[in-house]
Amino acid sequence: MSARLVPLSDATVRAFAEARHGDPFAVLGAHPGPDGRVLRVFLPGADGVVARLDDGTEVALGREGEAGFFAGVLPGDGGYRLAIQWPGALQETADAYAFGPQLGELDLHLITEGRHLHLADALGANALEVDGVAGTRFAVWAPNASRVAVVGDFNGWDARRHPMRLRHEAGVWELFVPGVGPGAHYKYALRGPHGEELPHKADPVARQAELAPGTASIVADPTAYAWRDEAWMQARAQRHAGQAPISVYEVHAGSWMHDAQGHPLDWDGLAERLIPYVVDMGFTHIELLPITEHPFGGSWGYQPLGLFAPTARFGTPDGFARFVDRCHREEIGVIVDWVPAHFPTDAHGLARFDGTALYEHADPREGFHRDWNTLIYNHGRHEVSGFLIASALEFLERYHVDGLRVDAVASMLYRDYSRNHGEWVPNIHGGRENYETIAFLRRLNQVVAERGRGAMTIAEESTAWPGVTADLAHGGLGFDYKWNMGWMHDSLHYIGREPVYRRHHHNELTFSMVYAYSERYMLPISHDEVVHGKRSLLGRMPGDEWQRFANLRAYLSFMFSHPGRKLLFMGAELAQPTEWNHDAQLPWWLLDHAPHRGIQRLVRDLNRIYTAHAALHALDDDPQGFQWLVGDDTANSVVAYLRRGPGGAAPVVVAINFTPVPREGYRIGVPQGGWWREFFNSDGGIYGGADIGNGGGVHAEDVQAHGQAHSLALTLPPLGAVMFAPG
Repeated sequence: MSARLVPLSDATVRAFAEARHGDPFAVLGAHPGPDGRVLRVFLPGADGVVARLDDGTEVALGREGEAGFFAGVLPGDGGYRLAIQWPGALQETADAYAFGPQLGELDLHLITEGRHLHLADALGANALEVDGVAGTRFAVWAPNASRVAVVGDFNGWDARRHPMRLRHEAGVWELFVPGVGPGAHYKYALRGPHGEELPHKADPVARQAELAPGTASIVADPTAYAWRDEAWMQARAQRHAGQAPISVYEVHAGSWMHDAQGHPLDWDGLAERLIPYVVDMGFTHIELLPITEHPFGGSWGYQPLGLFAPTARFGTPDGFARFVDRCHREEIGVIVDWVPAHFPTDAHGLARFDGTALYEHADPREGFHRDWNTLIYNHGRHEVSGFLIASALEFLERYHVDGLRVDAVASMLYRDYSRNHGEWVPNIHGGRENYETIAFLRRLNQVVAERGRGAMTIAEESTAWPGVTADLAHGGLGFDYKWNMGWMHDSLHYIGREPVYRRHHHNELTFSMVYAYSERYMLPISHDEVVHGKRSLLGRMPGDEWQRFANLRAYLSFMFSHPGRKLLFMGAELAQPTEWNHDAQLPWWLLDHAPHRGIQRLVRDLNRIYTAHAALHALDDDPQGFQWLVGDDTANSVVAYLRRGPGGAAPVVVAINFTPVPREGYRIGVPQGGWWREFFNSDGGIYGGADIGNGGGVHAEDVQAHGQAHSLALTLPPLGAVMFAPG
């Protein structure tokens, strides 16, 4: 070894050997010296190292002590590669510490401001070439860490081998590692602000993750997917407009159907089986329970840690892209549940990521959900809100997802959500509103509106917070649609009662129209309503078997004819008698039995009726689209209403009898004379009913009723719904 090499201090050697040194570029790589460039590498376990210069010169690096340092003096200023002799193997590679800073100043500025909309193009693991050298650039936000290294299957998971450079202005650690490509598994080894060793962390913005129970991140293939859905994308905004029919089939991908070996279908299997089924059933969209990476399958995806990665449970990211692409080519939209409200406390995740409360609030009165035992994102921190919005945009742009159903909005809006007095922190004005979350949600919806190419956002918001779907310009949160939880709870309570008691609770059917135009609504019968002792939809129905199926048919008819877009959780269309079990597939064998086939056919026909009749969807947000004809017949538990469409669209009259007693000669006013065709009867024999109805139609009589000049004398089937249109 040259005498002109200045030896490293004992403290520096110990810091590297103990994986504690926080500024590796100050020591490693080539640095100017009195006789040339001093090259120093740290390769614990190597037997020897040779630097091979671009001109063919070879310089053997001498060992410095026993910790794993090798050093030598390089002539000239040309490039070099390292030939590393490991026990039993020779590796030739570029030196990770020969490369300068990787992220540009604009990237760092946007990250700090929380406005880097393509965050995973800057942070995370990006396979690329730098100065003609193939490798992967790793970058992670950890401003309070004293040291960060990338560890993986390419360095034996050795935290000593690849310590990273800190970009102080943004708190971002980065390193380009030559020779690492797509498919490599990795994590980050961090030390906290006081040098304490932290659990190895998965990459918060990894685009691919290891199959659970593994928790490593994976370097994703940077090859762009070749989309074939341009026709769908061009027309998407019209398909999501307020006048369009939207009927959503909510799906838990892991339990919809299993293969012959009893395993959940992967994305390609779902494309082969689920998409044709949804097309046949007449739904316009599939909504997937969260498919971002999550450690615990029993959370159904609602405790995610990898918000940029489709879960590995169903295949690769490209597999998910193929699934969405095929949905679009079959004219089916894809909505995904997205969870910006909370995240689990798993050690490999976001919790105290750099040894501090980085993504979460430090104060448990703000930062911990006792209901779910999860941590709460600090939406007031620019980098955190930017991280979340970038993850939303990742799925909208990279995977052409058509909509985001935003989970647990109410829990974010209220600082006292599910908290007792004294257990929450008021806002700056002493109130319960979370101003930081309001700003975050408004910005989310602004970004989606500007960049989403017609994608929609849907809020699961369970309170009367004003303006959830109001425009941003008018002070609203800016969502396109809101789940109508009030309609869901009221109507399910009503239909679950014995018919003899329904007269005392008639308002549970009618109250939804009092506030129907306060927001743009979607009517959900979601997964949450068929678990945890609530019983299945069929299981809620009272009476004997015939009454239970008739009740369900009448209820679904009420849902599909009531103003508001539709959402139905899988299994309801099969009249599943038991609660949903996320570990098993749906009980498809039920379709061997006529009553269950009847419900499936009813849902299929209701979807087609809802889509075909503009009166049943085009004016959902306009009071002109709905009129009560009979809203106060509590004695008979009957409701009837008129649905109108725009312009010359034919009106639809709906009448529903929620008792098991047929009603003969029941008079209902209609807006015009002539023949009114009975185009739907939930008591039809094809659905499993008794075919009690009106023989295909009724002539209107010149008898005034319900404010109309004409009326129909109808036979209302027991526990049945009928629909009529003129002509």
